[in-house]
Formats: sequence, structure tokens, C-alpha cells
Amino acid sequence: MTERFRTLIGWHRSDDPKSKIGGLLALVIAFVGLAGVAVAQPTKIPRIANLIGPSPSTDLARTEAFRQGLRELGYVEGENIVIVLRSAEGKLDRLPALAAELVRLKVDVIVTGGPTATRAAKQATSTIPIVMSQDTDPVGNGFVASLARPGGNITGLSTLAPELSGKRLELLKEAIPKLSRVAVFGTSTYPGNAQSLKEVELAAKAFGVQLQYLDVLSPQDIETAFRAAGKGRAEAVLMMASAAIARVHRTEIFELAGKSRLPVIYDAGHYVEAGGLMTYGVNQTDLDRRAATYVDKILKGRTPADLPVEQPIKFEFIVNLKAAKAIGLTIPPNVLTRADKVIR
Repeated sequence: MTERFRTLIGWHRSDDPKSKIGGLLALVIAFVGLAGVAVAQPTKIPRIANLIGPSPSTDLARTEAFRQGLRELGYVEGENIVIVLRSAEGKLDRLPALAAELVRLKVDVIVTGGPTATRAAKQATSTIPIVMSQDTDPVGNGFVASLARPGGNITGLSTLAPELSGKRLELLKEAIPKLSRVAVFGTSTYPGNAQSLKEVELAAKAFGVQLQYLDVLSPQDIETAFRAAGKGRAEAVLMMASAAIARVHRTEIFELAGKSRLPVIYDAGHYVEAGGLMTYGVNQTDLDRRAATYVDKILKGRTPADLPVEQPIKFEFIVNLKAAKAIGLTIPPNVLTRADKVIR
């Protein structure tokens, strides 16, 4: 025992038995008191918010991938972590209010499902760590200073969306060799849209394809865009990432594409899994699973400012032959052999 601790409990050298008994009694009382403090202050269970735009039912694969990522790292819901899910149910104008609510709840980390949700979270807090499960262009969108050194309270994963847009046009041209006119559906107000369009334009110049850009600012513009594509004699449609052209509207998109008999290539696999024609892009569920690693690092003391934004490592090219048959399109064998998955 140190002299300080002896003094604290009244322990001192003495041959007096009564003095020794008194010191021992004080020591026991001290330890009992410390044990009582430990019992009175249980360990806090961290609360992780998951802020998404679509309804949970349409985003089930992604939210489950995030949870799976946490389980792989040893987190068990209700035991050593709590997940607070907030969904805008497809009404993206609700995201700012939901983000503000999460800040009031004083969650430990906010995980966002896309750039629109990330922007809402960024506007709501500059102190709570924010993890992007995916973002089209984190630097261009103003979320981080650089991919290597984010510098603020936001970090996470990028989708390389602009770079992949040109590749989609290339695949569309290979699937339809005589393709010469393509309608591009995008949303001018969506983060990363301008850069994605530049990449498509560069690819179009290389492949001798004429583009017709159609600005889809709201879900109500989807039908109008298909009509305009028909009037513009488009032979196919390229869908860029967009909050207005979200998965909640994919049934309408499929119906309009079928009526117009227009081949469509999408930016995410869930479109083709649900009935669309083709997609090329990142494996989104892999990004959601990897977002859990950022949460783990932050809970263990790392700061978003020093955690580099990671690039995607898994990509997927999926072709749906059922959708091709429905519009009378034959996909060349050399394109099918390049596909990661063919739905027959």
C-alpha cells in the first residue's frame, strides 16, 4: 500500500491490536464502497443510427448487410449495441427532420444510406460522427476535404458513380451493337450528377453515340422522360444515380420501359433483380457491410477526420434475359459471358 492510501483509510504502523483491527475494518469498508460505485454505474451501450431514404422493406438487403457486418465484428443488438433506424419512407424531404431527431437522441454514430441522407445529417450536426455507407462523390459533394484525410466528422465509402457511368454506356453499346441514340435520365440537383454526365459524354464521343439528357427532378417526371425519349427516337436509356429515380419507383420504370420497348441499363443491382434489363455498378450490400467497420473503429476511439474514405472493391454486371425477351432484344453471347450473373 502507498502512504497516500494508508492515510486515506487511517492505516498506520502500530503494535496496538485495536488500531490494527480498526485499520482492517476501514479497508473493508473502502473496498465495499468501491464495489457499490461500480454497480451503480453500468457500462453505456452505444447507439448507432441508420438514416435511410427508402422504406425499410425496399431497402431490406442493405440494412441487413449492415447488421451482418456488425455481427461479424462481435456486436449483438440489445447486448452491446443498439441500432436506431430512421427511414424517410421514400419522402426525402423528411430526412432533415429525422436527422435532427437523431441528434436530439444523442446517438453515438449516424450511418447514412446515400448522399441525400448524408447532407441532411451534415446539416444537423458537426460533432456526431457520420459514416457514409455509400456516396457518389464525397469530395465534390462537400462532405470531406479529401478521400485520404476527410478532416471533419464524416467518413465512409464512395461508389465511384461518375467513373462507372461511362462504363455503362460501353456495355449498352456492346449489348446493342447498332446503338446510335441514347436517352440519359439524371437529376441535375443530385450530388455527383454533373460529373457522371461528363463521363457519359466522353464515352458517347468515343463510341459515336448521340445523347439526349433528360432531367428527372421528381418521380412525376419519369413518365414525361420516357415520352420525350420516344419522341427523340432514343434506342435505349441509361439511368444515372438519382434520388428521384429511386428503387421505390422501379415498378413504374419497368412498365414504362416495357411499353416503350426501350432497353435500360441501371446503376444498381436491385433494379435487375426486380425485373430490369441490365446493370453495372458497385455491389451496394458489400458497401453497407463494410460501413460496419467504420462504426467499430469510431467506437474504439478513432475519429472520422483521420479515417480515409474507402473505394468499392466489388462490382457486378447483371443481365436479365427475361426482361430482354419481353422487349424482343437478343443479348450477344460475348456480353453474357462477361456478366457476373445472368437471370434466365
